[in-house]
Amino acid sequence: MRLILLTVLTMCAFASNSLLNRLAVESGHADPGAFALVRTAAGAAMLVALVLIRRRTLILTGKKRLIGAGSLALYMLGFSSAYLTLDAGAGALILFGVVQMSMLAISAARGTVLRVPQLAGAGVALAGLAVVLWPGGGALVDVGGAALMAAAGLGWGIYTLAGRGEPDPLAATAANFCLALPVTALALLVAGAGITGAGILLAVLSGAVTSGLGYALWYAVLPRLQPAMAATVQLSVPPLAVIGGVTLLGETVGLRFVIGAALVVGGIALSSRPAPRPAARS
Repeated sequence: MRLILLTVLTMCAFASNSLLNRLAVESGHADPGAFALVRTAAGAAMLVALVLIRRRTLILTGKKRLIGAGSLALYMLGFSSAYLTLDAGAGALILFGVVQMSMLAISAARGTVLRVPQLAGAGVALAGLAVVLWPGGGALVDVGGAALMAAAGLGWGIYTLAGRGEPDPLAATAANFCLALPVTALALLVAGAGITGAGILLAVLSGAVTSGLGYALWYAVLPRLQPAMAATVQLSVPPLAVIGGVTLLGETVGLRFVIGAALVVGGIALSSRPAPRPAARS
């Protein structure tokens, strides 16, 4: 029961990132670049503190750090900018759909042979995104915002693949957050941005609590979950973001969006199914 509660709490933290970002940016409390910078800084501070408390080693050099920091910055900036026009639930849905498809595409480009369920699942998820994004009958989401969130999804997909095999995921994440700070700061200088006290509070909550502590909690429960279960429970994040957006931010959800969301989540679930074990020889 404790494992279930911790897992649910982690998924709620991940979904809350969409709600906090949407609330800060859409309401005018923070420009996207400022929110991304404060969120990254708060996340870095929290994660570094956790690494030091656990007496782990923080490594800031190497090819993985460059890829991790660059892709994390792309995710942070795309994620924040997309919520100027996207609802929280729509943003989370696009993010997770693009993350799954980008990971499959990158794996295939590297020579991995994709299984039929993975290809079928990617096709179903793509169809679901098409239902949500297709302009016929009135677009459900802003195309520009969707493109920005797709960029964020690509960044997170690269980040996830680059982090596979890390001996210490928490320390690696802390290092990536630290190295992503200059990139987000540079984007802020180029674009210019402003932020209020409320915006800072929301960004710190997103960075330190729902990102920093959320990631730390996820890494704590992940070894105790079966791989299939770990992939499946993450499918709860878009629905949780939709529920939060409707109940807390007053967002609306129509039948077309529900159908598209069901296809995306179902497609991700199908593509995440583990490969069947080979039959034991008698």
